[in-house]
Amino acid sequence: MKNVLHINLMTKSSEDTALQLKISDFEDKSLLIVDDDDPLRGRLSRAMEKKGFLVKEAKSKKDALDLLKNSPPNFAVVDLRLEDGNGLEVVKELFKVKKSSRIVMLTGYGNLPTAVAAVKAGAIDYIAKPVDADDVEAALLASPESKANPPKDPMSADRVKWEHIYRVFELCNRNVSETARRLKMHRRTLQRILSKRAPK
Repeated sequence: MKNVLHINLMTKSSEDTALQLKISDFEDKSLLIVDDDDPLRGRLSRAMEKKGFLVKEAKSKKDALDLLKNSPPNFAVVDLRLEDGNGLEVVKELFKVKKSSRIVMLTGYGNLPTAVAAVKAGAIDYIAKPVDADDVEAALLASPESKANPPKDPMSADRVKWEHIYRVFELCNRNVSETARRLKMHRRTLQRILSKRAPK
């Protein structure tokens, strides 16, 4: 199976959709959702069941690995950061026991090195949160022979960088010194970036 890397940091249009398979094309419709965010996991599970998947849930790396031993799923959606470990370990283990599994990695923010690591570990796609069931379904069922068209209006690299910086700034309660420390930036450099308008 050809691994497809898709970082969900770009604006979408209906024309960007890759050739899609259907869940009815698969005899094994089992889907494992691994996420320690209970509300998100519950919402996504219910939505994916309505789309025809047979869903099992795990809220930790340990729970996920236990489920894999007994019944490796055909599909999986795995959060990168779990309370008891790294979701990449779940991806690696699932790919080891069932190479045909179609795995999508979720994370709180897009990160190219992590995306590459996820694909190398066996994931077919990588999506930054927040996600909805349609995004997940499209990623899980994208035809391995197809390749999504490049988006018409992607974020610029400067915009992606600015959004990441501003997100960390908000998470640090708009504390410039703490944000600079976490981003390993000089305080004045950060102030200069924050004082400018967001790039297009």
